[in-house]
Amino acid sequence: MSRSDSPADSPADSPADIAAEPVSTGASGLPPAIPSMIRIVKLAYRSEPRLLLTSLAATVLQALPDALVALWLALITDGVLRDSRAHLLVGALGLGVSAAATWFLQVTLTRTQRRLGDRLNIMFSGHIARLQASVVTIEHHERAEYLDRISILRNAVFALDHLFMSIFTMVGWLVRLAFVAVLLATIHPLLVVLLAFALPMLAIASWRPKIERAVEEGVAPNDRLARHLFVLATTSPPGKELRVAGNQQAVAGRRRAEWNRWFAAVGPARWASTLWLMAGWALFGGAFVVAVAWVAGGLGAPDAGPGALVLVLVAGGRLSAYVGGAVGELGFLRGIWLDSAQRLAWLEDYAASQNEHCATNAPERLHTGIRFEHVSFAYPGSTRLVLDDVDLTLPAGAVVAVVGENGAGKTTLVKLLARLYPPAAGRITADGVDLATIPSDEWRSRMSGAFQDFARLEFQALTTVGLGDQPRQSDRTAVGAAVDRAGATSVVEELREGLDTQLGPSWDEGVDVSFGQWQKLALARGYMRDEPLVLVLDEPTAALDAETEHALFEHYASTAAAAKAIGRITILVSHRFSTVRMADLIVVLDGARVVEVGSHDELMARQGIYSELYAIQARAYA
Repeated sequence: MSRSDSPADSPADSPADIAAEPVSTGASGLPPAIPSMIRIVKLAYRSEPRLLLTSLAATVLQALPDALVALWLALITDGVLRDSRAHLLVGALGLGVSAAATWFLQVTLTRTQRRLGDRLNIMFSGHIARLQASVVTIEHHERAEYLDRISILRNAVFALDHLFMSIFTMVGWLVRLAFVAVLLATIHPLLVVLLAFALPMLAIASWRPKIERAVEEGVAPNDRLARHLFVLATTSPPGKELRVAGNQQAVAGRRRAEWNRWFAAVGPARWASTLWLMAGWALFGGAFVVAVAWVAGGLGAPDAGPGALVLVLVAGGRLSAYVGGAVGELGFLRGIWLDSAQRLAWLEDYAASQNEHCATNAPERLHTGIRFEHVSFAYPGSTRLVLDDVDLTLPAGAVVAVVGENGAGKTTLVKLLARLYPPAAGRITADGVDLATIPSDEWRSRMSGAFQDFARLEFQALTTVGLGDQPRQSDRTAVGAAVDRAGATSVVEELREGLDTQLGPSWDEGVDVSFGQWQKLALARGYMRDEPLVLVLDEPTAALDAETEHALFEHYASTAAAAKAIGRITILVSHRFSTVRMADLIVVLDGARVVEVGSHDELMARQGIYSELYAIQARAYA
């Protein structure tokens, strides 16, 4: 099997768009349960109307023959004991028809629900993926509280397609309860009071999941860390380092410790709710025993015969089973299914809140350049400024190097420029136009580049590089040119089938490549767009030696000079000062602030931070 092409959505993966109607959130930060469920039901109905209606009809119809079994058995009992051929015949015929109908409806329902579940699972998985991809910023990928919510939603994505089965099953249980109540009322109206003794269990079943879920959310970071450690301990990439360092047992032990911390909070909450549910069952069980004794003693219906007692025993037993089914289904519906619906509704609202209403077009070329005007920024959830009052101009057509020690804010500067986060204060302009007034997708279509935390896209090499410009991802000429510009020609030539080689050793006929080769392919992907206005190279050669990096940066500088006609700005982010001396402008960041700006010669003459750091690195390479 080969993953040679980028994934494509199937028709089932593309439901009609539904305008999310934002609703107010509760104390948990999630939308209310019922409005959330209604939105999800609308979404599913737009996707699979026929399967949903068929499943609902089969579930309701299945309840009828099942609930009537008690009546047929009562008629058969009366027919035998009172020698009533008519009762015996009707009871036997009814029992046979009920059995056949139950079997037929069960087969129909099982096959319908299996198909419905598969299609809804595909649809919901695609919907969640699209929602996350549609958010113009990356805050939900980095903010812990959002990660916890999305992590729980991803883990319970199967619950969304089961939500409808749960709703339909709950309707089926209620229909059964209604029929059993009618049958009991034919013996004596007071027997309907048995249903009242089931209400405490239903209340507990509704309350129980809410309490358990609140506890689970509180320890979600422990669950997330335990899952991360499990991946570390059981997958190949980290496996080599863990074994060489002898850390595999420590990682496994820490995973167990995190799981124990999670269960230490969740376990007592589950036990407490279980005890309450047991008390509810004890109350209902006692009421049922009293009802049977009441009828058997002739107190409830003096004129009733043996058939009435059979009816009470069978109907009461069915009632107990139906109440148990309803309680269990309500627990799932309230605890897992509705919780998942709330989380999906929250994600829809969050994605909708990030939608932009911008009317300014991105420029076709830059005339003056890009300016950071007193820009400050702190990551959500933190008060520490990563960028503090940055006032900086990047001239059109210039090669700009951004240097500084770790944590100085270099990558954050690039993130703000790519509009992955909005500035906390100040603004960023392109030729005087605020970037916030330009649609993010349109602005990013005028950008290109490679990042230090690049993606390892395990497709055919052609697709791995070509995805840097999706409309041309299969254009061999464009991909070849990008590979050449990135200095990755030797990497492709060493692959067994060139651009047609499947990357990744876990795939059939896939090949493993080194970290440095992955980085060169990522660089080539960043060069797929021919004429970007901004080319960002954020530590793009961290896995390469200094000599190779220097040669590549010289190549970048020369190609940047040829792009001055459109005013392209090339931004190089690097720790290696010796490789950026050819830049037109060098920006030095220190302590979240821009401390020096100038050419290499100007900064060396100034004898400041840049000069000091450059001298330190020069001595290290001497």
